[in-house]
Amino acid sequence: QLQACGGGLVQAGGSLRLSCAASGRAFSGYVVGWFRQAPGKEREFVAAIHWNMGSTSYADSVKGQFTITRDVAKNTLDLQMNSLKPDDTALYYCARAGSSMWHIAKSDGAYANWGQGTLVTVSS
Repeated sequence: QLQACGGGLVQAGGSLRLSCAASGRAFSGYVVGWFRQAPGKEREFVAAIHWNMGSTSYADSVKGQFTITRDVAKNTLDLQMNSLKPDDTALYYCARAGSSMWHIAKSDGAYANWGQGTLVTVSS
């Protein structure tokens, strides 16, 4: 089971740090990603990391703005979000996929396990 936290209300230009923890199975050997879904829109890929290799992938819309990191010792996944804009307002989900899914890490169909989401609201 995945548990995401760290969402909240922030003004435009501000920062938030989301975290995701896994109960039971560790993240080792998996691809772990962040997706988001804004009101009235489809869920979209944000970022992913190959836990063992440390390779990262980002949506073009968040490159240079968001950073995905992992803490191997704590077995947690983080998403540092800077320079937030109202368009970043969404429910953010963490998800886990098998390591063989790295080549399709941007597709939500690659992920078998999903957290409950944490809400990020950016005010203008």
